[in-house]
Amino acid sequence: MTGSGVWFFPEENNVIMRAYMENDIYDFLIIGSGASGLSAALYAGRYRLRTLVVIGPEFGGATALAGEIWNYPGSLSGDSYALMKDMRKQAEDNGAEMQNGLVTSLKREGDCYFADIRKTKDSQEVSRKVMAKSVLLATGAERKKLGLAREDELKGKGVHYCVTCDGPVYTGKIIAIVGGGDASAKGAILSAQYASKIYLLVRGDKMRAEPSNQERLKDLGEKVEILWNTEIKELQGEQKLETLLLTKEHNGSPALPVDGLFVEIGALPSVALAKDVGAELDPLGYVAVTPTMHTNVQGFYAAGDTVNLFGAFKQTITSAAMGTVAATSAYDYVQKNGKNLCKIHEKVVE
Repeated sequence: MTGSGVWFFPEENNVIMRAYMENDIYDFLIIGSGASGLSAALYAGRYRLRTLVVIGPEFGGATALAGEIWNYPGSLSGDSYALMKDMRKQAEDNGAEMQNGLVTSLKREGDCYFADIRKTKDSQEVSRKVMAKSVLLATGAERKKLGLAREDELKGKGVHYCVTCDGPVYTGKIIAIVGGGDASAKGAILSAQYASKIYLLVRGDKMRAEPSNQERLKDLGEKVEILWNTEIKELQGEQKLETLLLTKEHNGSPALPVDGLFVEIGALPSVALAKDVGAELDPLGYVAVTPTMHTNVQGFYAAGDTVNLFGAFKQTITSAAMGTVAATSAYDYVQKNGKNLCKIHEKVVE
């Protein structure tokens, strides 16, 4: 057993082992690798906390998926994925460990957290068990859906939720993007590089996107057509999406033929693990935190898009700031209570 942890295959179930060894006890477990998680990892490393970052389903979170970023101080290239890679390198250079996989279970027993991390290795699911004296939930948010019939059926068959990820598939084709905020505006700007025509479907009569992004949309001319006060009633197509049935006619018909649809209408905070340890949520469903990123549970913090500290203003820079504050709070907590946290004991591998 080494500091990299112990991985258990399914056939080893029900064997009594010391699954949680001293070298798998971390001062700080960070769940998520977006701006808040990686910034927290950098600061935690500099505080010399033994820190583990569990990457999650998408490295770099929403920032990496954005494709470009022009409002993060000091980032001149505009490459959002490169920015997140730089954040990761800084964190690793300061001692933070990175672990691919997902935290599928998080429990709190006494003053210690127990996490089950799962990943696929050689086509087989394996799991790692770790203990942590403190935890930061930085899992971001899950993209909202339209709630239409056949939406799940047509996912990946013309219906998508990330222009950066799937947009290039529609080179030379016609697409529609739903949403009136910055995500939809940036999606239209990005997809203009390859799509032949872009319809931007906005529910209201104005956009919420930053003025600079709206100006860039105008500069694209007729390639981007905004359909105001328009929603989708139905998704139509046999084996794949072929037509959108709209609430408002376009060129004399409510049927709009498209090759692809991108839904960019915001996201819901990923808070399942927070609820598992008893953390309270606010009225909007975000993890409730203090200005120092504390929750109501000792040693458990939340940051980034899982919280609503800055309201609708959810930016990479605010997420990074929250991560650094959370790391500082965790450092203070571990410094004060560390000797009494996570006593070694045997567990049964379930």
